[in-house]
Amino acid sequence: MDSTLSYSADMDSPARAERPHVLVTGASRGIGRAIAEELGRDWHVLVGGTTREGVDAVVATLPSAEPFVADLADEEATAAAAARLTTLDALVHSAGLAGGGRIADLTREDLRRIFEVNVFAVADLTRLLLPLLRASHDGHVVALNSGSGLGRGTAGSTAYNGSKHALRILTDALREEERGSIRVTSIHPGRTDSDMQRTLQARLGNDYDAAKFIRPEAVAELVRTALETSPEAQLEMLSIRPVITS
Repeated sequence: MDSTLSYSADMDSPARAERPHVLVTGASRGIGRAIAEELGRDWHVLVGGTTREGVDAVVATLPSAEPFVADLADEEATAAAAARLTTLDALVHSAGLAGGGRIADLTREDLRRIFEVNVFAVADLTRLLLPLLRASHDGHVVALNSGSGLGRGTAGSTAYNGSKHALRILTDALREEERGSIRVTSIHPGRTDSDMQRTLQARLGNDYDAAKFIRPEAVAELVRTALETSPEAQLEMLSIRPVITS
């Protein structure tokens, strides 16, 4: 995996220097892309993704942005990409894997694959970037979780639900460990209109009606709200659900 970090043409521009810097993982599609586009209006965005082609397509649409290309399941690639950063004010974890399976059918490899991206990679990337976030004096970590991270386990979604519960506990612990140093917010969207949701509904044999799901832009606006909260306060946990639940 090519983890080279190349910069956009305006990397030395005054606008880039003046804007706060945010890394958004999983920013080449879905909720992550919506977040990059929302924050891109006044932040310098490091667009995270696993392929150069997908990342560059988003970078090209933003006024101040650069690529952050790394497979977050690859420990060495993640460390190499993180080591190239010199300033960071916010880290938004949006990359994630869906998947389920009943316990009777799950293998250790199934569990490792989902927990690697949804939990281990979040902890590892946060660890690597904590020094920069602390140095910001207004550092913020936002973890895009799921409604599954708040509810009870669901039959057939063992691995995904388990990973999101683990992510919630990790985020809660990080908030207490870094309280007074950086702010930490956990956001729990319900079903959101995305490629992932379309695949899920197709697998379940359901007709897809986008009106029944949250727009990715609504989640992105919530991320902005968390980041722009007055600095003496933090939004610790936010839940956003579809109005239509059936």
